[in-house]
Amino acid sequence: MDRMECMMKTHVYDTVIIGGGPAGYTAALYATRAGLDTLVLEKLAPGGQMAETMQIDNYPGFHEGIDGFTLGQQMQAGAHRFGAVTKQTQVLSVDLRTDPKQIETDSGVYAAKTVILATGAHHRHLGIENEDTLIGRGVGYCAACDGMLYRGKTVAVVGGGNSAAADALLLSRLCKKVYLIHRRDTLRATKVYHEPLMTAENVEFLWNSTVETLHYEARLSGITVKNVKDGQTTQIPLDGLFISIGRAPETAIFAGQIDLDEYGYIIADESTCTSIPGVFAAGDVRTKALRQVVTAAADGAIAAHYAEKYLAEQSNG
Repeated sequence: MDRMECMMKTHVYDTVIIGGGPAGYTAALYATRAGLDTLVLEKLAPGGQMAETMQIDNYPGFHEGIDGFTLGQQMQAGAHRFGAVTKQTQVLSVDLRTDPKQIETDSGVYAAKTVILATGAHHRHLGIENEDTLIGRGVGYCAACDGMLYRGKTVAVVGGGNSAAADALLLSRLCKKVYLIHRRDTLRATKVYHEPLMTAENVEFLWNSTVETLHYEARLSGITVKNVKDGQTTQIPLDGLFISIGRAPETAIFAGQIDLDEYGYIIADESTCTSIPGVFAAGDVRTKALRQVVTAAADGAIAAHYAEKYLAEQSNG
């Protein structure tokens, strides 16, 4: 059987959603409720990066908070309730320009009239010993998500860009003391952050410095910082360390087919429509101002709406 015959025999979904995080499962919920034949492809557990978060306090409807793994399971169950199907599989390649669109995975090839890309973005890690072990136990990557856990405590932020500056400013309003650690002698962040940080009495800058060691027992208890100019090391007691050195979008398999910005994010506005008709980008993977669980979920609903609209237009000729 040649490729064309194989494609003709393949079931064609109304929409295939790549990624089972909050954007993906919200899209699946809205798509199935609209009567679309919907498949979600997720390589790991439901929730995506959210599943690694120990406590989410800023998602509406959970007044005592909820852990990311449980929220991911509940989002999946909600979508499945209305008929969405999940395949746990790794996507290997896509062809988004064909009709139908083709998604090759390690469990087979899937075909779809529309595709919603919800692959997310991952936080860049420092790559030092015990970093992954201490995630959720003093090491974090999102001050907006976890900052409240450190009210009145001492924390440090690593980075010099806009996200690090914004995190340090947010934490300065919550914490007793905030160290801002940057390997250079000036921030890369836009000027709007400079004066508020410089004038905050509880913010201390550690210029030309890197984090060398994480100290811990059950949780993080401190760090060793090295000055890159003179090699001097200093131990600093800490309750929390926020690593804000950027994110990397999960878009490698889409490169060359769809328009990406200079950082690798899929170019899509609030409609979630991309440069390819019938392909939508939802959640952290697209260009946007704020990447949070609630904004990812909103994207998912919008993407499903525009996928439904696209299918209606195609069927009406």
